Amino acid sequence: MIILKEIYPLQQLLLQLKNSGKTIGFVPTMGALHDGHIALIEKSRKANDITIASIFVNPTQFNDSKDYDKYPVTIENDILLLEKAKTSILFLPAISEIYPNGLVQDAQYNLGFLETVLEGFYRPGHFQGVCRVVHKLLNIVVPHNLFMGQKDYQQCMVAAKLIELYQIPTHLQIVATQRETTGLARSSRNMRLSPQAKQNAAGIYAALNYIKNNIAITSIPALKTEAVEMLKNAGFQKIDYIEICDAKTLVPVEMYVDKIKLVALAAAFIEDVRLIDNMLLN
Repeated sequence: MIILKEIYPLQQLLLQLKNSGKTIGFVPTMGALHDGHIALIEKSRKANDITIASIFVNPTQFNDSKDYDKYPVTIENDILLLEKAKTSILFLPAISEIYPNGLVQDAQYNLGFLETVLEGFYRPGHFQGVCRVVHKLLNIVVPHNLFMGQKDYQQCMVAAKLIELYQIPTHLQIVATQRETTGLARSSRNMRLSPQAKQNAAGIYAALNYIKNNIAITSIPALKTEAVEMLKNAGFQKIDYIEICDAKTLVPVEMYVDKIKLVALAAAFIEDVRLIDNMLLN
């Protein structure tokens, strides 16, 4: 695995590879890698000649500076995992490399409704920061394929919107959520949980499963009420949302219609760690 920290030598290498007919897959990460990230690497390796991963903890997407400060940094282990997964290239830039002119917002992305609901509502400015860094990274790497995990469902939709808005010649590939044996979605934030809280946190998966198993026979308001109670009983102290939405638009739905593809999404706190998850329903 080649490790590069600067944009110019990375682009020179990628240009050589593309000129020789190689296809490029790209997996952007913020480090603290786990099996979910490695699943993205494996998907990319199967579909592309070259797989590049990036590790960059992006300060502009944290609407809470304390959350940024607490984000786990495990770079040595991350490098070992990427090497073991046979990643071709690791891009490991400093903040000054990605934001040479500082962190002041230099563009506003027109995300429309996507930015007003769920994560957009509870984390104002978050998706502007996501778009900013993903746009920069895509302009640097110009990959044929971009790989992202379904766990960050709304973020995947935002990335798709970004690609559409700027006609970026990259195909977004969404990879299924990787889970612990308990059903808990694998996440870098899980590292901050005690063993007991990590066990209890699987309640978010149980609540989503409950919705999926009952969506055709129980009213949506009743489903959401019961799911909230399930999370409280599992030990979640604060619940930002449990919502059932049109999977293509994220518009909340009031009743079940079999022909409309639906997704249930949740965000809740346990031990002051905010976890998100989602599940396609039909």
